[in-house]
Amino acid sequence: MNKSILFITTIFVLLFGITKIQAQDINLKKNNYLVLSKNIKQLKPVLLTATELAKEDGIKYGEFYVIICGKTVNEIADNPDFNSLLQKAKTQNIKVFVCGISLSKFNINPETLPNNLEITPNGILYGFQLTKKGFNTLTI
Repeated sequence: MNKSILFITTIFVLLFGITKIQAQDINLKKNNYLVLSKNIKQLKPVLLTATELAKEDGIKYGEFYVIICGKTVNEIADNPDFNSLLQKAKTQNIKVFVCGISLSKFNINPETLPNNLEITPNGILYGFQLTKKGFNTLTI
């Protein structure tokens, strides 16, 4: 009889411990964000949104990515306003990417782009990959 009580108690403790660990894992999940944009002028409101989400989420605020695709890539090189926003994005730990397919389509030399702008070979594919990883995604 004592062995049965000990066995049942051990099983209960193990199940309770596993449940508690799983609950903690769920609570630690970060909110990650992705904005896929076809207009570089949207970067300013995106940065403001990221600031508000960071305040709202607190310790649950995770990563924030922006991917720029389409003909707007023509407006990136030698654009002081955009460069200023990129610097602000960097201070907010926001990663800004540009689509390599868009650069190729519009014959943009990647060397003419700001250094703190990352190039992803295929912005749409990268967006889907991040969405599959659980990023909250918005296309504007």
